[in-house]
Amino acid sequence: MTFRNSMNFMSLAWMIPAKKSLAFKIASLTLLGTACIFFAVFFYNYAISRQTVLKTVEDNTRYLTLSTVHKIENTLLGIEKIPLYLATSLESQVYTRDMLLKWIENVLHTNPEIFGATVAYEPFLFNPESRYYAPYICREDNKLRIDDAETAFNYFFWDWYLMPKELGKPIWSEPYFDTGGGNIVMTTFSVPFYRKVYDDKVLSGVVAADLSLKWLNDIISRIKIYESGYAFLISRSGVFVSHPNKDLIMNESIFSIAEATSDTALRKIGRDMIHGKEGFVPLNRNLTGKFSRLYYAPLPSTGWSVGVVVPEDELFAALKALTLKLALIGAIGFALLFLVIVFISGKMTRPISALADKTVEIAKGNLDIALPVSRSNDEIGDLTTSFENMRSALKEYIVDLKETTAIKERIESELKIAHTIQMSFLPKHFPPFPEKQEFDIYAALIPAKEVGGDLYDFFLLDDKHLFFSIGDVSGKGVPAALFMAVTKTLMKGIASENITPSDILERTNRELCVDNDTMMFCTVFCGILNFATGELIYANAGHNPPLIISPEHKPEWLAVTPQVMLGVLEDTGYKTHLTTLKPGSSLILYTDGVTEAMDHADKLYSDNRLIRTLEMEKSDCAQELVENIILSVREFVGAVAQSDDITVLALTFKGDSHLDDSKG
Repeated sequence: MTFRNSMNFMSLAWMIPAKKSLAFKIASLTLLGTACIFFAVFFYNYAISRQTVLKTVEDNTRYLTLSTVHKIENTLLGIEKIPLYLATSLESQVYTRDMLLKWIENVLHTNPEIFGATVAYEPFLFNPESRYYAPYICREDNKLRIDDAETAFNYFFWDWYLMPKELGKPIWSEPYFDTGGGNIVMTTFSVPFYRKVYDDKVLSGVVAADLSLKWLNDIISRIKIYESGYAFLISRSGVFVSHPNKDLIMNESIFSIAEATSDTALRKIGRDMIHGKEGFVPLNRNLTGKFSRLYYAPLPSTGWSVGVVVPEDELFAALKALTLKLALIGAIGFALLFLVIVFISGKMTRPISALADKTVEIAKGNLDIALPVSRSNDEIGDLTTSFENMRSALKEYIVDLKETTAIKERIESELKIAHTIQMSFLPKHFPPFPEKQEFDIYAALIPAKEVGGDLYDFFLLDDKHLFFSIGDVSGKGVPAALFMAVTKTLMKGIASENITPSDILERTNRELCVDNDTMMFCTVFCGILNFATGELIYANAGHNPPLIISPEHKPEWLAVTPQVMLGVLEDTGYKTHLTTLKPGSSLILYTDGVTEAMDHADKLYSDNRLIRTLEMEKSDCAQELVENIILSVREFVGAVAQSDDITVLALTFKGDSHLDDSKG
């Protein structure tokens, strides 16, 4: 590599005279001045034209999006009036069975968008002898199907019934695929209705209308802009309700695509869309396959959001064509100017040609070739002398350098790759969440060699839950670092606010066991802290039990269940434990590189010494806790080389009292 770079340098060096000759000044200054003027005008014109095109497209896309939103909203609001009217009517009069069925049939006859409707009563309210009563009429094979059984399904815990009951207001459900019913994508609008008992309102039941979203998909699919621009619709949880790619509908969300591609910009766009914001933003390749522009606007009644995508290659196609024409004209001008300069300077630089022919041979590796003799006392003479000295020096240097360079580059490359793989997967910025005052977290990893198998991780699941983990992979070196990276990535991809630590470990374990021919395994402890209440749920996969430090008590071990490490048995189950941290309490997680560190007499640092170290600790600062533990280990081992990776993570729960004190 070094030899080739040296040769490339020499092959170009003849083009740059040692002294600024007249030919060099004429060629360089003329071309440089002309290029600066041309490119300044060229890029200014391009920037102004691009902004104009972008503003026009933004206005057109905004109008198209908002008109679509208005059209959908009008339909949804019209459908909402029907259940709302019946709910109001049910509160003021008593309906018989025949009246209910007749009313629902009329609704379906006059509203083709509605797939089915029901009135679901509270237990024993419609009929004192029947717990359930929810007559349901829906479309089936171009006719109406009536389900009027009083011994019906237990609908009291279904979302369409439970959510309006608990919230006390009408609500649109998340879109869903009605398997076995209509076999179509639908959403349900539910309205609670009440009766008066003395002066209180008591829930009587829920009026629900199932809405087929085929008409909505038709509206969205008809939106076309340029050749391949399209529109899509997501629900308030980010799930695709309508999209040209049918595989995405009800199967993927904007957040799952962002997570799969590690696209933070797409994740932010998704959050803004489900929060009811409106905007015009750039979009990378992960969602559309090409760079595009996205205009999005919310549907106020449902909380869904419409997005219109415009590919940038089509958006700026005309501008690019004009730019290419201008660039071609400029290139022709530069070519003509170049010919003039070459003609003028050629006569002045002809003596360099002989030297250039020789340097070409040197660039091919022929260091024994004789350079032309120059008798002139000018730049050419200086250049010839310099090349002769360089040729002689290179012959001696390359012989010694070839072998050592190859070995060194191979070793450095392997270590750099391994170290980068390991460290890039670990959180490195502290404090990681400066806006969160309810807790303090800090971690450190010190590999025994260039790379190691320890891991730690932490991230927010939502605005009040923190996920954290620590682990130790069997073995050392590059394989352990790669296994660590896979384990950490799997856990982060699986973790969410609605999953327990034991489920995270079980799903991660199943993935690690697949094709684990090397039989590597990993001990892991993970937990989820509700830093609003101090509630901690956690699970353990063969890892060292953490320690808890509280202001009132001595350090004590956190109760864990010994279980199998990850990557050993595919069907292993894990148990989730629950405890509550008091404000001021700290949780200390570590790997066995701490307790099994040895001094010059092969004596272990031990669990007892770790407890004694923490008993003397007066600070609740997570960083100080970690640094003091590592300092204690280093003082214990002295000059003995580190034999295992050392990883420590400290989590201090401060609670609401800390927030009140900081405000005061």
